[in-house]
Amino acid sequence: MTEAPFSPGRPASAVGGELRLPKPPGVIRQFWARHPRLTDSLIAGIYGVPTLVSTIVIAVQHEPPLWLSLLQVAVVLAAAAAILLLRRTRPWPVLTLGWVACLVSAPSGTLDILVILIALYALAVYATSRAAWIGFGISVGVGAAGSNLSTWLRDALIVEPFDFEPLGSSIAFALFMLIATLIGVTVGNRRRYLDALIARAHDLARERDQQAELAAVQERSRIAREMHDIVSHGLTVMITLAEGSAATASRDPERAADAMRNVADAGRDALGEMRRMLGVLTGPADAAADRSPQPDVAAIPALVDGFREAGLPVRLTTSGAPITEPTVQLTVYRLVQEGLTNALRHATGAHRVDVLVERRDDEISVTIEDDAAHAAPQMTGAGRGLAGLRERVALYGGAVDAGPRPGGGWRLHATLNGTSDRTEGSA
Repeated sequence: MTEAPFSPGRPASAVGGELRLPKPPGVIRQFWARHPRLTDSLIAGIYGVPTLVSTIVIAVQHEPPLWLSLLQVAVVLAAAAAILLLRRTRPWPVLTLGWVACLVSAPSGTLDILVILIALYALAVYATSRAAWIGFGISVGVGAAGSNLSTWLRDALIVEPFDFEPLGSSIAFALFMLIATLIGVTVGNRRRYLDALIARAHDLARERDQQAELAAVQERSRIAREMHDIVSHGLTVMITLAEGSAATASRDPERAADAMRNVADAGRDALGEMRRMLGVLTGPADAAADRSPQPDVAAIPALVDGFREAGLPVRLTTSGAPITEPTVQLTVYRLVQEGLTNALRHATGAHRVDVLVERRDDEISVTIEDDAAHAAPQMTGAGRGLAGLRERVALYGGAVDAGPRPGGGWRLHATLNGTSDRTEGSA
């Protein structure tokens, strides 16, 4: 047996995982529910066989007109077949045949109302309570008409095994029909209530699974953004430093060695952040995630120093009140990291790269721009970095604008919401 999605350890047969659906109580009731055709066959047999035998016996004993006997036999067979085939799906035709059987049996002095009782119950259970009460009203009228018809034909036909009193018979038939209708309404309402509960449970299970899928997609997207920022930044810095080291190794070995040490430092930093991400994925039992907090705005100067060591002429300027919200700080850090990584990757020959983090009242703006004359063709990205930044900034009601500057170079500008007091600083 497979496990239900999003419910490890739970069998898939338990619909909705932990949302267990109601089942019919009792072994006998479950057996009949699993074999509806057997149930209908027994009901049709219980009605059809005795009624057909009684009709034939009366026909033999009292010798009514042949056409009347054949009509009564045909109606009994048709009603039995309707009970077998249509009782659950088309109760109205069954009730109609019950009315016909009641009226056709009137000349023999024995009103056949059993089909009406079965059909009224079926209407209440498998259709609606309103339909059952409508059928009950019409059936009471048919029963009264059959009683009066049987009394009126008492002298016209020889067959008269019973002595009907129209009013008493009509009241008795109405009571039987009322009992059948009330039982059917009670069972039908309970059935519809259980169906509604089961449908609601299915909806809740489906909604829960959809929410879990959406949460999983959002989490995968968040992890993908983090992994992109970590890997893209780390590898870009390492590639740039390694290329610079290779270019200066022959004429300045000491500088090349320093560059390679910086490559190692950048690799260790990226590896540390990767371990932190993996620690978050493996769960709270991994203490490495707790020992490696998310980067914040206080780490931006160190980030800028790393890019300076990689050869990027960066100048950082901050203004406005300090940013205290941890998630906003992480977003600002990633904005600066992505902007400088793109500048290091693409802005060859840049003489100046400006980073401005500014806070004005409830708005935070981050701008990274360079004056490079052209972009480097050797390292190209898939565009996931900017897409990830737009998703991050959109969470705070902001927007990201990236494109070439009018005077040459590239500019990345992002705005997002935030609140705090105003201070200034620069590095």
